[in-house]
Amino acid sequence: MIKAILVFNNHGKPRLTKFYQHFPEDVQHQIIRETFHLVSKRDDSVCNFLEGGTLIGGSDYRLIYRHYATLYFVFCVDSSESELGILDLIQSVCESPTIWSLAVKVHYILSELVMGGMVLETNMTEIITRIEEQNQLEKQE
Repeated sequence: MIKAILVFNNHGKPRLTKFYQHFPEDVQHQIIRETFHLVSKRDDSVCNFLEGGTLIGGSDYRLIYRHYATLYFVFCVDSSESELGILDLIQSVCESPTIWSLAVKVHYILSELVMGGMVLETNMTEIITRIEEQNQLEKQE
């Protein structure tokens, strides 16, 4: 299960945070800081999976991340998630040029991908179709 999705820049400033498990705000800040320190110190040539810190779930907790340009995309998951599946999800989202043009709808896109910590949809064409349908509905209002 996905515990959190974090996107932060090279300096550790959060750009997007979505927690699928309740944590007090101060603990969320600690998780973001600890996660940034864990992934930012790693060389780009090493594996994109690592054991998480102690804040979310102990030894059952894993970080799966990709570093694109100035952003880190990090999924905090438990052992029931497929590391390669999540890495593929990150890659397909980040490498889709259409997604970057829809950056203002990032929370809507994220809700189409993941709900309640479970991956719902990985087909980017389907997600973009849903976003376009939502845009049409908004224009009708």
